[in-house]
Order: sequence, then C-alpha cells, then structure tokens
Amino acid sequence: MMEVKRKKMFDPIEIREDFPILNQTIHRQRALIYFDNGASTQHPQPVLEAMNDCYVKTYANVHRGTHWLSEQSSALYEQARTSVQRFINAAHNNEVIFTSGTTESINLIARSWGDANVKSGDEILLTVLEHHSNIVPWQQLANRTGASVKFVKLTEAGELDLEHLRSLLNSRTKLVSFASVSNVLGSRAPVAEITALAKTVGAVVVVDAAQSVPHDKTDVQRWGADFIAFSGHKMLGPSGVGVLWGRQSILESMQPFMGGGSMIDQVTTDGFTWGELPVRFEAGTPPIVEAIGLGSAIEYLENIDVSEIEQHEQILVKRAYELIMEVDGAKILGPAADCRAGLVSFVIEGVSSQDVSILLDQQGVAIRAGHHCAMPLHKHLEIKASCRASFYLYNTLDEVERMGSALKKVVQRLR
Repeated sequence: MMEVKRKKMFDPIEIREDFPILNQTIHRQRALIYFDNGASTQHPQPVLEAMNDCYVKTYANVHRGTHWLSEQSSALYEQARTSVQRFINAAHNNEVIFTSGTTESINLIARSWGDANVKSGDEILLTVLEHHSNIVPWQQLANRTGASVKFVKLTEAGELDLEHLRSLLNSRTKLVSFASVSNVLGSRAPVAEITALAKTVGAVVVVDAAQSVPHDKTDVQRWGADFIAFSGHKMLGPSGVGVLWGRQSILESMQPFMGGGSMIDQVTTDGFTWGELPVRFEAGTPPIVEAIGLGSAIEYLENIDVSEIEQHEQILVKRAYELIMEVDGAKILGPAADCRAGLVSFVIEGVSSQDVSILLDQQGVAIRAGHHCAMPLHKHLEIKASCRASFYLYNTLDEVERMGSALKKVVQRLR
C-alpha cells in the first residue's frame, strides 16, 4: 500500500488534491460539489493505487495457495484486517470479520446469533430513526422466531428518548440495536450509555456505526457493545466491503450461517466442522482487493487527526444550517447545528425534494433526495421525503456557500 505522508495541519484544499474525481471539470461543465457523503464517499489516489497494484502485481486468491502471489495477497488482506483492528481499537485481530458491508454484517448477526438465541416472546428493541438495514433483518428474525420488535421514540429535538428506552427494557429484551449517528437527522446516540442500560437486563447490543466510524474516533472497547457494523464505501474505501466487529467470546459461540470454502476445518461425506475465527464467517472467496482498498483508506485517515475532521465538519454544518434556514419555507430535520454530526437534512414547504435535488444537480451540486432508506422515520416526521447534504474532510466552506446560493435560486424557480 502506498505510504501517505502525515499532513502537518488539516487543510481540505490540500486534501482535495488527493481525490481525482474532485479535480476534474466533469459535471455539467462545472466543478463538482459533492455533498452525498452519507451515501458514499469519494476515493483518494492512494486507495486507487493500492487496489490497482493488487490487480496488476500481486492478485491471487487468499489463504489457499502456497505460491508467491497467493502469499502476497494473503499478507495484504490480513494487513487490512489489522488496520481495521487498530482503527476501532479492537482487542483481538480475529474479532474483525470482512463482509460486503453494513447490511451483510447485520444480517450475519441476525442469522448466526439471532436464530440460535432469540425465541418466541423475546423482544428486540430498535429506534424509529434506523436505516432499513437495521430494521428489516430484525423484523425477519422476529417473523422466524415469534419474537416482537419494539421501537424507541425520539425527543422533539430528534434525539433518542432515553427515558422511553428505559421504560421498554425488561427481562424479555434480548437485543438492542441502534445507529450511533442517524443518517437523516445527524443526531448522535450516547453509545456507551445505551449499552450500559441494555446490559442491566442482559441484552446483546448491536451498533450500526456506518455513519460514525468515518468521522469520529471509535473505540469498541470503550463502547462496550457486543457487535458493531460499518461499510468501507462511507470512509474513502471501495464498495463491496464492510466490517462486522464482534466480541471474541460471543463470536466463538456462534455457528456460521454461510457454508462453503474457507470457513471449514474438515469436510467429509458425513458432515463438516467449521474453522476458527475469523474465517468461520468468511465463506467463499472474500472481497480481497476491496479489503486491501479499505486498509489503504484507513491508513489515509490515520494520517489525519480524526478530531480535526470532526471540527471541520462542524464548521460546514453550522454554516449550511444558517444558509438553509435563510431559504423561504425551509425546515431542518433533527437537532440544532451544534448537536449533530456532519449532515443536514431539510424540506422546503410546498416543494418536492426530488425537484430540489435535480435542479441543484444542474448547478453542479450533488445532494441526496428521498427517504434515505429510513421510511419509518419519515413517516414519524409526517413527510414523504427530504433533501440531505452530507459533508466530509474534502468539502470546503466555499462549497457550502455556493450550495446556499444555488438553493435559493432553485426555490425561487420552483415557487
């Protein structure tokens, strides 16, 4: 993997030079303003080079060959696992399972842990602001087992209602699963506090950390949860790879739900025995090059102080919040500017969110419009869709200003 020199100070202009897609006039003859980072981030040159180098110089299947190419690919693949372990402060390397993304990670838990441990009468606690990937797998589990799913309410500010959570916790609560950061409201969950509450009734805790790991310092040992899930494509890495971190003791108690090559110890005509961690949960050919790309993305992020990324995003959010509120008929969803992560979702009274997004796109501004895979939350808010501008380390204050000007023009045109 290409070595990235540590930057002396955080500078988004300097950082942008590492991202080829941001340095081309490719979008309607305009410089691209990319504010859809909550869905997927862009890729720095070192990540692209690490993946290309693997394909060109060292590619082979991992853990299966004794030839040089296989040994090199295997070493890079496991180096990526160690990078993930370090980045999230996991206690053990074998607690890091490579998956295709957050969705597969949560489904793996629901199948491997859930099918074995959840039964009729048990309760699964979620929150109304969850992404569909942290709702549907648990609803499927409840349908298979006869368990029930209950939802924690929100406060008027759009944050989790901890008192309601306390009222729902009881001896039947088997699992509590929630997002560390809402992909719509930007509200932050107090992960360690929620985990401690869940543990008072013996519940297993799952954290959808897809929207926080790329932006905030993550310490899974401090959090105290049993599982966390996140995706590579939201943190400068490629699509097709994600991570399931699980506590070693609980992972060792779980059977694999996917069978095939790599995940076994022995196979006979009479049956099979599964392998140790982590290969037990990595059946078949894994996302080799994608995992190597994720490892390179982590190395890139480690060359930047994560606290500086968070501070930079707060500057962008506060200014975006101010500019959007200046727009006639605008309503921002979620908590105040200083109480949210690096995204702002909003609606314009009497104006279609899709129309806003399309017309902003014509001015070179890429935002998101729709329900953001959070239909229950939008129903709770009594809206069908919203616009979302989400920021990352390479976005600038000037881009936010330009979005604000473009948004005012769009709304004037639509009214």
